[in-house]
Amino acid sequence: MFKDRMEAANQLAQKLRTYHGKNPLVLGIPRGAVPMAIGIAKALQGEMDVLLVRKLRAPHQPELAIGAVDESGWTTMTEDASTCGATENYLATEKQTQMQTIRQRRAMYSGLRPSISPAGRIVMVVDDGMATGASMVAALHSLRTTHPKKLICAVPVASVEAFAKVQTLADEVVCLQTPSNFEAVGQFYTHFPQVEDADIAAMLAKLR
Repeated sequence: MFKDRMEAANQLAQKLRTYHGKNPLVLGIPRGAVPMAIGIAKALQGEMDVLLVRKLRAPHQPELAIGAVDESGWTTMTEDASTCGATENYLATEKQTQMQTIRQRRAMYSGLRPSISPAGRIVMVVDDGMATGASMVAALHSLRTTHPKKLICAVPVASVEAFAKVQTLADEVVCLQTPSNFEAVGQFYTHFPQVEDADIAAMLAKLR
């Protein structure tokens, strides 16, 4: 169990300390991973930014990810997506809904802090955990097209299945735990509050 996201971030920073002073770019997936990315970037003397991907939700089960979409519109689907009642029409509508959220967040975040190019950088993608791995798969795919020098996936906890998915997509995967009893990311945190857009806006404004 982690006490909270910041304790998990501190433990990740320790595992990533070989990159201290190499000016890594630490990218947090909104919303929960943004404060973690800020903490890791500070610990490693790097830079921080947000990476916008959104999970595609299962019908009638909004917490269950059946896929994810990145800022370009590229999508990835989980193996069991077809068994959750997601029709082509449903998926098309859900994708548009999540793309609209991405556009809104990009407009808000970019006004607070200009985006940083990952090209030629040591790039770390941080999330507070991976259940299906869909969001991280979309994030890594999106970043690979920008030609980073090294692409690192960094998470405190992941399901065994999600951990396996990202192995071939990142140059390095740093994961503190891969428990066999994985049900939800929040089960591995004592304190796991919702992070709101207003919280992120305040964090990015402070960094600026």
